[in-house]
Amino acid sequence: MTDVTEGLRLDNSMKLLARGRLVDATLSEKDYVIERDRLVDGAYPVYGERARGARIWDADGNEYLDYILAYGTIILGHADPVVTEAALREIEEGFSITLRKRTQIELAERLVQIIPGAERVFLLKTGSDATSAAVRLARAYTERDRVVRWGYNGWHDWAAQRPGGIPDTVRTQVDTFRYNDLDSLREVFRAHPGQIACLLLMPFELDSPDPGFLQGAVDLAHEHGALVVFDEMRSGFRVALGGAQELFGVRADLATFSKAMANGWAVSALTGRADVMAMVGRTHISSTFYSNTVAMAAAVATMDQLADGTVLDKVRRLGVRLQSGLAELIGRHGVPAEVRGVPQMPFLTFSHPDPGRARLMQDTFFTHTTRRGVLLHPTHHWFICAATTDADLDHTLAACDEAFRAVAKVA
Repeated sequence: MTDVTEGLRLDNSMKLLARGRLVDATLSEKDYVIERDRLVDGAYPVYGERARGARIWDADGNEYLDYILAYGTIILGHADPVVTEAALREIEEGFSITLRKRTQIELAERLVQIIPGAERVFLLKTGSDATSAAVRLARAYTERDRVVRWGYNGWHDWAAQRPGGIPDTVRTQVDTFRYNDLDSLREVFRAHPGQIACLLLMPFELDSPDPGFLQGAVDLAHEHGALVVFDEMRSGFRVALGGAQELFGVRADLATFSKAMANGWAVSALTGRADVMAMVGRTHISSTFYSNTVAMAAAVATMDQLADGTVLDKVRRLGVRLQSGLAELIGRHGVPAEVRGVPQMPFLTFSHPDPGRARLMQDTFFTHTTRRGVLLHPTHHWFICAATTDADLDHTLAACDEAFRAVAKVA
């Protein structure tokens, strides 16, 4: 494991970055990355060479324990051999053959069995595909236009974080509210009576739902004739096999999944009530590549490994240990920080009242953990996979101990 007290050698990453900025639009514009996804400039690798299990190697040969895990797409571990074998078998048989393949039915059947309230399934490619399809079907079903949303829901017009290129006529049809605040949601519905097609939200992000909040949100939407869509991109196949609906015992009309569903392979799913899903016959949602079955085979293989609950139990246990260890270190070093998130998706924030000092402490902490071979994201919650071990946790907490020591010096 990479462990240096001074700066990392990132020469190859920087060379590749310079090349990329000449041709890659996502690199040539420094503002492409939204604030929530910013790393510490100069302290993190930019390019990787390979990954396996819970580890990733960058273009300079530095080795890290990976807690970013491709923003949560990895649940079993990088390059899981069972998933890889299933994908390769599908490739060898032909995976874009004009006709539908058995794999598509097998995946849909598993989703109907696993996901609460899933009577029908629409398989797509990306998370934005699935959430946008959910909005389209909700609008078709209710014959209404307005959408109420919360959380990060994708990049399409109705959900984009920035206004550039988005018509005002679209933006003005979308509202949001304060999480864990039913009164703020109630105000939105009262302001637009009979106009809201759906309430679409992540069941949680950094903070867990207050008791009764999710069910209260569902009841409020239904009271006003709107559908409810749970965006389970991050929570699905991670906090429970059936996602947040299973964990919190609440039922949405539609739910969307991707990320951990196929251990990194590109596939997504919209699931839900049969009568709402029937709206696929009254609108148009299609792509040549939706029928590509390689990622579907990977999803089936992933779900089979998650089926008995052992993997997800381990992920939760390791998350509890990581959060407890971080809380103990915060107390030991006396730094203004807070452990947040559910165990499977933990996070750490610095709570100094001066934003500038808080940012300095944040950057110091994550610079030092990265130098010690622990890849944590400074502005996006982390993830744990089944390939992570207790020995990995030992190394991680030791790295965090040193990082907190460095933070205490600048606090």
